[in-house]
Amino acid sequence: MEGSGRVAERKDWPRVAIVTGASSGIGEAVARRLVAEGCAVVGNARGADRLDALERELGPAFAGVAGDAADGAVQEALFATARARFGREADLVVVNAGRGLGGAVSAADLSRFEEVVRTNLVGATALLQRAAQRMLAGLAERPYPVHAADIVVLGSVAGRNVSPFSAVYGSTKFAIHAVAEGLRREIGPKGIRVTLVEPGIVLTGFQAVAEYTDAQVEGFRRNFGPLLAGEDVARAVSFVVSQPPHVHLAEIVVRPTRQDYP
Repeated sequence: MEGSGRVAERKDWPRVAIVTGASSGIGEAVARRLVAEGCAVVGNARGADRLDALERELGPAFAGVAGDAADGAVQEALFATARARFGREADLVVVNAGRGLGGAVSAADLSRFEEVVRTNLVGATALLQRAAQRMLAGLAERPYPVHAADIVVLGSVAGRNVSPFSAVYGSTKFAIHAVAEGLRREIGPKGIRVTLVEPGIVLTGFQAVAEYTDAQVEGFRRNFGPLLAGEDVARAVSFVVSQPPHVHLAEIVVRPTRQDYP
């Protein structure tokens, strides 16, 4: 489902962004922060109702596109909506939508693994490819180093260090980390920044979807708290993309101060 047909009046948006998984958690926090900083944002999530609410709250700087972020037609709608609503191609894409899966290799529910791989790896890679193609074409309109172009991938510390309680989920993050680094080496020399942001434990709806138990979450609080909130990661994303075009923070890890591992 594509965003509403209205065209935003403002034409001097400093950035036009696409954010997947924008209805809650890190994605919502990133979308809100970018809008607060004057950017135009196309936000994606599965649920139209929440996106409609954000459109009403955030005003003409936000357009929602509902659907599965791993679906090619939805991905195309994101870029089409950016141009239709805000007058030009997106120059900032935040690949955030993902699915969790709790449990060690010996105990994880592998019946859910295929969907996790589809969302976290296959769909994310397709979006990275589409973003790279669009941004490379857009360099003629907004050339480097006059203008910045950013692709930000939300990875995980579980994709940096093997964790016994989330190794199956972590495998998808290890893989998308590799894809992001490959893309950085490919398009970085052409003036497009690809940044990997790896959060530690962020207290969002992710834990419930991944079926972490209340006891596990309480253990995170006890051992590592205060835990991160989505806004903490959003600040890191904002810092990365606000650098001058010739400055690239390629990788950033954001943990709660007391989280020693992973």
